[in-house]
Amino acid sequence: MGEKQQFDVWKETVTPAITSKVEEFHLLGYERATAEEVWSCILHKLRKKKEFIHLHTFVNVILTLKVGEYMNWLTMESYQSNDWFANEGVLEEIVKDIT
Repeated sequence: MGEKQQFDVWKETVTPAITSKVEEFHLLGYERATAEEVWSCILHKLRKKKEFIHLHTFVNVILTLKVGEYMNWLTMESYQSNDWFANEGVLEEIVKDIT
């Protein structure tokens, strides 16, 4: 819980890095990528880290996030959703982006 709060405090500070990552994904053809999704993906990626993470390490995780990692996370999120109809079209969009 403390880690999540730590990251939430940094959210505004790391917004330029998140924005940069979203723009990169858009340039690569993943037009539906959003800042909130990238933020959630990063938090998910770091959820098991037990040690303290410094701000510069956190920014590095954002900037080195790969499209494949993001798409895998997005796919898993759509599968785990309780409301399949809320995510209608997400899987089709993923397949379209890959092909």
